[in-house]
Amino acid sequence: MNFDLSEEQQLVSDSIERFVQENYHLDSRIAIVKKSPGYSEEYWKTMSELGWLGLPFSEDDGGFGGDQIDTMVLMEQFGKGLVLEPYLASIILGGGAIKRAGNDEQRQAWLEGVIDGSKQLALAYAEPESGDEPHNVALAGSKTSDGYTLTGTKCMVLHGGTATAFVVSFRTSGGTVDQSGITLALIPADREGLSIQAFPTVDGLQSSELTFDKVAVTAADIIGDVDGGFETLNATINDGILAVAAEAVGAMEVLYKDTVAYTQDREQFDHPLSDFQVLQHRMVEMFMEYEQCKSLLFRATMEVASNGEDAQRCVHALKHLIGKASFFVGENAVQTHGGMGVTEELRVGHYFKRLLVIEAQFGNTDYHLDQFAA
Repeated sequence: MNFDLSEEQQLVSDSIERFVQENYHLDSRIAIVKKSPGYSEEYWKTMSELGWLGLPFSEDDGGFGGDQIDTMVLMEQFGKGLVLEPYLASIILGGGAIKRAGNDEQRQAWLEGVIDGSKQLALAYAEPESGDEPHNVALAGSKTSDGYTLTGTKCMVLHGGTATAFVVSFRTSGGTVDQSGITLALIPADREGLSIQAFPTVDGLQSSELTFDKVAVTAADIIGDVDGGFETLNATINDGILAVAAEAVGAMEVLYKDTVAYTQDREQFDHPLSDFQVLQHRMVEMFMEYEQCKSLLFRATMEVASNGEDAQRCVHALKHLIGKASFFVGENAVQTHGGMGVTEELRVGHYFKRLLVIEAQFGNTDYHLDQFAA
């Protein structure tokens, strides 16, 4: 099977690699994290001008007609730089739901702004009691004459503090853990009754908690069919898993290469650390974990892009392997560097923290192993 990138994909990869190398040094990233809104608005504008925000959208919606493979190429390079901009939140998750199930009016009203960077979307699906299950939805819509009202909470909404609107999952029928009966709605951030509490996360990104107090949802806000939102939600989350998996592969590559370079420079007992066999074995194992993840990333991404019969199972397998390998590679990188591995001044700890967050996003390692086995 040919795993070589197309000419266009290689150009995108090279372009993003240059951008990351020129702009995402550790000091500049730390400076961006400390300032509002937690990412660089200048970089976000640049990403739009370079066409990256339109990559996964169809040409009819103003994009470039890319698929999950193109997104994988981009996110792997983002992972190498620990990019802070809300690409995952706005383009893959929020925009992904609209491009799949939004009607003509919704796509025309929102996707152009999302692609040019003037609008941001975020996906609000997780709740305090939902755990790892995206279909565990307790936020219920109370029927009104022209739609629904929502009262409840959504948590860990990625980049919710800067979102212009939210794709929100809520229950219109069935039990709390039923896959049927879930409806999606596009709710502007300034809708009456909606309050947003933004906060930074341990990996330097931004998240938020949404509180709904009798928030009105009209028929025009509904995305897709009433009671039929889970298929769209699940497909969007699968894209999110592929994206963070590609980001993790990029981060793991940096970690194992940094570790190899450190052991070649650091001397102990008049020998570089790379001369010691136990450390050689450890670095080989780190490399093997990285390569296994990259291989399964290719497999799962191509399965999803081609609507393969084994796509969902591959996604579960990938997320499990990414979580397991993230711990192994990150812990060994930190341990090999010693106490420096957890300091703010060394980038190893920053990559490890991002990998730990990725392990928990969209269901943790154990959850996806159970789903794979089932």
